[in-house]
Amino acid sequence: MARRNAAPAGAARRTKPNAVESSAAAAPQRRELTIRPVRRGDLEAVIAIDAQVTGIEKRDYWRSIYRRYGESAAPGAQFLVAESAGEVVGFAIGEVRDWEFGAPPCGWVFAIDVRPDARLAGIGTRLLETICAGFRRAGVRKVRTMLASDNTLILSFFRSQGMMAGRFIPLEMDLEG
Repeated sequence: MARRNAAPAGAARRTKPNAVESSAAAAPQRRELTIRPVRRGDLEAVIAIDAQVTGIEKRDYWRSIYRRYGESAAPGAQFLVAESAGEVVGFAIGEVRDWEFGAPPCGWVFAIDVRPDARLAGIGTRLLETICAGFRRAGVRKVRTMLASDNTLILSFFRSQGMMAGRFIPLEMDLEG
């Protein structure tokens, strides 16, 4: 959820987003949770979680992300899934980026999501802790992300994990044509 890429024209299919349960009673009972690297067989669940949350099925995008971060991940790249009771209930993707924007190497989390019916059970926290541990093993001491200013859910999550506004200011402009 940290940063969403739009799918190419014709590659996305709109789906009806489900309502997000917000009460603690709606969270699943705490079960054994495993955080592990993604496998090819997990891709359908990742696509489904993303489509449920964003309302857009981006199958081609996720296949590309899997090829880049799952099958042939470069050093410092991570594509993790959270598995509970044999089902993928969340995922996180990030990588170490060197000297981006003139900053020393750091970890970037560019996607993290938990199935809405599995939220409020600490899964997002475990995913973030695990990806950050991988960044530390890669020798970096800072993690960054970027998110839409109106995405209060993910903003609240990252703030609850100790993240705060950094020294960079995102700028953008529309390109005509």
